Amino acid sequence: MVTVTTWMKQRPTQRRTRRLRWGLCCQFAVEPIQFRTTTATSLMRLPPADRLRKVSDLCLSNAESLLAALRYCAKHGIGSFRIASSILPIKTHPEAGYRVDDLPDAASIIATFRRCGDFAAEHDIRTTFHPDQFVVLNSPREEVVARSIQDLEYHAEVAEWVGADVINIHGGGSYGNKGAALAAFACNVNRLSERVRSRLTIENDDKTFTPSDLLSLSRFTDLPVVYDVHHHRCLPDELSIEDATAAAIDTWNREPLFHISSPLAGWSGPKPARHHDEIDINDFPACWAELGLTVEVEAKSKELAVKKLQDQYSQKFRNDSRVDLV
Repeated sequence: MVTVTTWMKQRPTQRRTRRLRWGLCCQFAVEPIQFRTTTATSLMRLPPADRLRKVSDLCLSNAESLLAALRYCAKHGIGSFRIASSILPIKTHPEAGYRVDDLPDAASIIATFRRCGDFAAEHDIRTTFHPDQFVVLNSPREEVVARSIQDLEYHAEVAEWVGADVINIHGGGSYGNKGAALAAFACNVNRLSERVRSRLTIENDDKTFTPSDLLSLSRFTDLPVVYDVHHHRCLPDELSIEDATAAAIDTWNREPLFHISSPLAGWSGPKPARHHDEIDINDFPACWAELGLTVEVEAKSKELAVKKLQDQYSQKFRNDSRVDLV
């Protein structure tokens, strides 16, 4: 197994010459930047024209909020922002869904999202997506797979506007046979468009698929592995954190993206899979400090948790000779 140290020596050109890139996920705790949504039930009460007008207003508002979010990230040294799946509310609902081109403000909506992409590129802010848990590519039910593909295509549509390079999903269920489930996933990846597949990544979870499982899947699909160290601690395999880190990095053809979180009641408390409001700096793997990564901070305090982790990381690793802070 290639360790992080060995990986660094073998691939010196892939080291970033900047600090680690922090990722903020979807929402804000105290900053007055909000993303609006609705329900299919309320939309379906409206006449078709009014329904499209309401959705159009929400989509345009959310595009403007995304631009505000990216400006916040640029100001506060946050190098990545995960865009919520509901950025276009109810987009793929079987009854209340819609095409963006059918919305009254379609041109303005798309133009504003493209402004977000331009701003992100100018300020070196990475944008990503993490579709909801109902996106399951290996479900034994064809209707679930079909809806999952439709939802991934929606994410890719917005990803093209904003320049997002990651659409991250979990492996799905095992359905009593983990090997067969992974094979079904690999088969259904071939049904995706290139704009989805070129962005699709797979993440280990805390109940079913370990890093080792998804590294095997990656070898068949060429999909990068998003390594979630919290999930790995909840569902360990034969790999150490350092070995899983190195192996996951090796699946990427661009800057790797990882996840960090801490357990709500501590590692000795009940249900350690639940996320805390903040990150315990002791949960941050020391071997990550050597690498150029995007690390999405999955914590309920959102931007407050990112700021605290930034400060604690700087204090802990600033004088560490292994860390490249250029």
